[in-house]
Amino acid sequence: MKTTKTSVLIAIFMFASLTVFSQTAVINAFKKSYELEKKGEFKKAAEEMKKVYDAQSYEINLRLGWLDYQAGLFTESASYYKKAVSLMPYSEEAKFGLIYPKAALGKWDEVISLYNKILANNPNNTTANYRLGLIYYGRKDYSKAYKYFNKVVNLYPFGYDALLMLAWTNFQQGKLREAKVLFNKVLMYSPNDKSALEGLKLIK
Repeated sequence: MKTTKTSVLIAIFMFASLTVFSQTAVINAFKKSYELEKKGEFKKAAEEMKKVYDAQSYEINLRLGWLDYQAGLFTESASYYKKAVSLMPYSEEAKFGLIYPKAALGKWDEVISLYNKILANNPNNTTANYRLGLIYYGRKDYSKAYKYFNKVVNLYPFGYDALLMLAWTNFQQGKLREAKVLFNKVLMYSPNDKSALEGLKLIK
């Protein structure tokens, strides 16, 4: 009986030691990857992370997604980010991360889908609303762009980026009075703003 207890204690001690060793190895891999990233050596940084790769680690998959994206390996990057999303389905950072390689690959419908998933969980996420507005503005779908820019401006009434884009969206829709008011608000924030001044010039 005493021998059995001793064996169990030894096994627990060995497991604990291995766990601590594993955690130390992972932390060191992250540290080395940060150092290499600062030097612009993204592939080498990713190699450090792959030495301790664990498919069930959200953090490692997220890190590899970022490093592969920086290295221009967009398909590989998307794969790691997808794993991170599957591990933490409510994670906004993983979805925002996945958007980078998807956009680089020109998969804009998938990008829109990801932003909508973020908004389904967090309707007031200003980054997702603003970027969706930009996508629809670029597609000349001004009614949809208006919806997203207007949401951001309601949340941040004196925020430069959304205020300016809402002004231009109103202009594109022929709502010149509203556009003029908004362009002037932009000038309160940035008195010599070229884009706002251009918009006012076009209205006159």
